[in-house]
Amino acid sequence: MTNYVADLLAEKYLQYNQPNFIPNDPISIPHLFTKKEDIEIMGFWASILAWGQRKTIINKCKELITLMDGSPHDFILNHQDSDLRAFLSFKHRTFNATDTLYFIAWFRDFYQKHESLEQAFLVENNNPEESNIKNNLIGFHDLFFSLEDYPERTRKHVATPLRNSSCKRLNMFLRWMVRKDNHGVDFGIWENIPMSRLVCPCDVHVERVARKLGLIERPKPDWQMAVELTENLKLLDANDPVKYDFALFGLGVEGEM
Repeated sequence: MTNYVADLLAEKYLQYNQPNFIPNDPISIPHLFTKKEDIEIMGFWASILAWGQRKTIINKCKELITLMDGSPHDFILNHQDSDLRAFLSFKHRTFNATDTLYFIAWFRDFYQKHESLEQAFLVENNNPEESNIKNNLIGFHDLFFSLEDYPERTRKHVATPLRNSSCKRLNMFLRWMVRKDNHGVDFGIWENIPMSRLVCPCDVHVERVARKLGLIERPKPDWQMAVELTENLKLLDANDPVKYDFALFGLGVEGEM
């Protein structure tokens, strides 16, 4: 990696990891809340719905919040079956009412047993020597589809490395929840997943810029490509490689590269 690339990423990380990044990004949705469970629920939902125009994603998430009476966690735990009728018309691209109702059912089952969504991403006999969160994502996927009669169609919305997906939305969500700094964008409210094991979210902007900078060689966006990018970013910061997601995404979405 050249000094030019290292200096560019360091500069752009500081430029884009600022509160003024928040309003136009899906991360603005969990930032509407202060209660940890609300941040987790809407952070997860915002990341899963994060494809297409960012303005549309944000509006759709706000529609969900309205349907949940402005209090996602309280709604998840205390809604009546009759309250679910309003969700039958919810749709974002291929995410429809069937998917929405399963998400609500799973959240209810989970939060009746656990205090934090972080516990869904923790694997038994967690090996601190593992270089990334592959097994955490596999374990979460299995748990998410552990309810009886889950809809098969909903599987396409929750990625897993076992399908060789880059898992960009889940990796973005985990960045939001795990990364700790003093910039005010990422939340850093989870304690048990090291930042060093996060994997960089690879959306089209990140992939394009990373390829131009020589950070990836694999031909298509898959799990191996996400790991390849992350391992190269670890050469710059082994403890917090995904902080450079800000730089790569910012360079791409702002048209600088």
